[in-house]
Amino acid sequence: MSNPLLSPSPLPYQLPPFAEIEVGHFLPAFEEAIARHNAEIAAIVDCPEDPTWANTVEALERSGQDLDRVTTIFGNLSGTDVTEEMEDIGAQLWPRLSAHYDAMYQNAVLYARIKEVTVPEDEESQRLHAQLLRTFARQGADLDAAGKARLSEINQRLSALSEEFGRNLLASTRELAVEFTEEELEGLPAERIASAAADAAALGREGYVIPLELPTVQAEQSRLARPESRAKLYAASGKRGIDSNAAGLVEAVRLRAERAELLGYASHADYVIAEETAQEAAAARQMLFDLAPAADANAAGEHKLLAEEAELSGQGFSAADWPYWESKVRARDFSLDEAELRKYFPLERVLTGGVFAAAERLYGITVEPRDDLQGYAEGVRVWEVFDAPDSAGNREGIGLFITDYFGRPSKRGGAWMSEFVPQSHLLGTKPVIVNVMGITKPADGSQPLLSLDELTTVFHEFGHALHGLLSDVRYPTFSGTRVPRDWVEFPSQINENWALDPAVVKDYAFHVETGEVIPDELLDAVSAAAEFGQGFGTSEYLAASIIDLAWHSLTQEQAAPLEATPEAIAEFERQALAAAGLNNELIAPRYRSTYFNHIFAGGYSAGYYSYLWAEVLDADGFTWFQEQSAAGKAASADAARAAGQRFRDLVLSRGASRDFSEAYRQLRGRDKDVAPLLARRGLAGATS
Repeated sequence: MSNPLLSPSPLPYQLPPFAEIEVGHFLPAFEEAIARHNAEIAAIVDCPEDPTWANTVEALERSGQDLDRVTTIFGNLSGTDVTEEMEDIGAQLWPRLSAHYDAMYQNAVLYARIKEVTVPEDEESQRLHAQLLRTFARQGADLDAAGKARLSEINQRLSALSEEFGRNLLASTRELAVEFTEEELEGLPAERIASAAADAAALGREGYVIPLELPTVQAEQSRLARPESRAKLYAASGKRGIDSNAAGLVEAVRLRAERAELLGYASHADYVIAEETAQEAAAARQMLFDLAPAADANAAGEHKLLAEEAELSGQGFSAADWPYWESKVRARDFSLDEAELRKYFPLERVLTGGVFAAAERLYGITVEPRDDLQGYAEGVRVWEVFDAPDSAGNREGIGLFITDYFGRPSKRGGAWMSEFVPQSHLLGTKPVIVNVMGITKPADGSQPLLSLDELTTVFHEFGHALHGLLSDVRYPTFSGTRVPRDWVEFPSQINENWALDPAVVKDYAFHVETGEVIPDELLDAVSAAAEFGQGFGTSEYLAASIIDLAWHSLTQEQAAPLEATPEAIAEFERQALAAAGLNNELIAPRYRSTYFNHIFAGGYSAGYYSYLWAEVLDADGFTWFQEQSAAGKAASADAARAAGQRFRDLVLSRGASRDFSEAYRQLRGRDKDVAPLLARRGLAGATS
């Protein structure tokens, strides 16, 4: 049987032939792809010639393309459409893959050859050589035989635990999806209630169901009018993974601490952050602890306002009620009707008239539908991205962009960007990028109307997509978003700013019923309300980041006596938050440990702080964009295009091929300044 996974796709840009791929293809493809990669590594190791850049480093960069293809396609599809069969394959595959790469990185002859090569003088090659040496060392190349064997055992077990955590969380999330009667859904619009009925039917349940989203606070808590309905949704959210993930996460913490010590680091956080732009765990921790007291104080002020509003309405106030009363106070004090605001943001118009138009304005690219190309599920669309025309009017295709925006029972929660094909001049490949979200699809087939959070997320994820699509590097190791986690969020977060930028929003935000452009009064209300709620938002984010660093700052000795019970985990979280000065019991962490997918099933362990670290760059960097349009140039398309091109040249196109701090200094003319972030979040004066 021909296996479509074992050769480059003949479709444009090597888009995977999704219609031809069957679940039964994956395991045989993995077996063959691993064998091929082993043969490629053996050819490098056994090469009779002296090691050169071409026969060693570039040969290593070229190796494993079949394995990368199989792994990438499986990894993407196992997140967007999970089945029991796919989960079983993952349980077999990820530990095997971990062992395979451990063997490669611990190959003494390969390591020695890399050390011996003469490195070309260009910056990208110099950085690649330095990174390879660090990576081999960090993967145990310098350990003795016993150390290498133990490291491989740890890595394989951690891989299995990560897959198990994600699988348990998905099952728990499905099981805890909340059933309601129609009366209990008071406050939701008719189209949302219809979607809840459709979700119930899809899950084989009666009545109405609201599936759970990844964070602790659920979006519909802001609209459900009945306190008991809000409480039921919120309570279900907090129960995820309590019974299934407690033991696994504690074992993962212990093993990560042991691995760090084996490799010469005090803790997993020190091991991870040594490769981030923060460089030291202490720097990340200090940022969080500096901001926590001010965020907590702001949240206390917000709580007072919200509780007073609830009391005036004859209701009590609990943690489950915070989003609801925040929306009411926001409407009262800022004349901001969030239900009315949604009517200006239908998804299709946001995407084509907002997200894509902003990218054309800044970077010169255009995005056009490729309805002749098939996605991997119903509702998944494929788009082709073109660069600006040259002087002769010719356009070059940059790559493909896949959109998968609607929630499905088989899709894991959250929103993310990933790639099917990376950009690389060495490999001759152009990018195929995907954005995934979990927006509720209206049952009547109409366009979903986005909340402000969803609007921001669409722009955010496309910022990641731009990082992949506009990559212009030689080596695949440095392509697109293959950068430190506290740098990868910089392009995505800066792209959020265009969602409501006056030069962009008036071109796409039209009322779905009247066709009128969004009025200045409503935009002014959004702007005025921007700081309101930052106490809550910053506190819940800081709480999750602090819990992440607390787990991963433990030494092996400190991790050994941890108890793997829900009660012990809750107490660990409480102590970590108290130490940082986050004391508002009505604000839960954005993610609690048993459903903290980012750090126990994703790639963000000891790295959740990175969103805030990158937001410092984003807030300061966006002031640079604004400065380029100052001095009478506010309406100048040329000024915006010139600024966008500079950002593209210095940041988006370079991946990890240059020094990140140097890139930012070249863009901004100086090092980053934290003041714009503090002002944005209402925390000015919070740090010295």
